[in-house]
Amino acid sequence: MSGSELLLGLIAIRLAVLVQVGWSLTLLPQQTRHGDLACNASVAAASEARPQTKITGPRAVDAALADMLRHD
Repeated sequence: MSGSELLLGLIAIRLAVLVQVGWSLTLLPQQTRHGDLACNASVAAASEARPQTKITGPRAVDAALADMLRHD
């Protein structure tokens, strides 16, 4: 076997492994995205503890847009 045949064989084996791993990942069950999961409980608590943001009035939005256009 020459060096190029060995290299192509190695690439083919790695590609086959990647394809196999990709297919096996698609067959795994999807994770649920509920707020009561243990890993997401702290994120859910932090988002609930965060104060609500105020809705910005149209004048403030217009002023911010004008400022952005000036600096452009």
